[in-house]
Amino acid sequence: MYFTYLGMLLVAITPSFPDAAILQSKIPKWWLWLYYLTSTSWSLNAMLTSQFGDVKMKIVAFGEIKSVEDFLKDSFGYRHEQLPLVFILLALWPIVLAILFAYCIAKLNFQRR
Repeated sequence: MYFTYLGMLLVAITPSFPDAAILQSKIPKWWLWLYYLTSTSWSLNAMLTSQFGDVKMKIVAFGEIKSVEDFLKDSFGYRHEQLPLVFILLALWPIVLAILFAYCIAKLNFQRR
């Protein structure tokens, strides 16, 4: 749902299709903060943490032996104790996008006469 609402929001806030296509493209380095606003990053966090966040089995990662839990913490910053926050954010994401879409479609008008 959040990808549908994100697409609808991009259409509502941009005057043309090329502008919307630019907004959905790859994120530059200086916009790292935007990573935390995208739903995909939280979805990956939820999937990896819920499945592997409490696994104590040792693996070899980048030449080091560490547990799967520690690998997720060190490499991605995903912590098993943050799962409730992640699920709340994922539940709120479609609601926020739908509200923004409704507001933007009502208030913005890009038609020319």
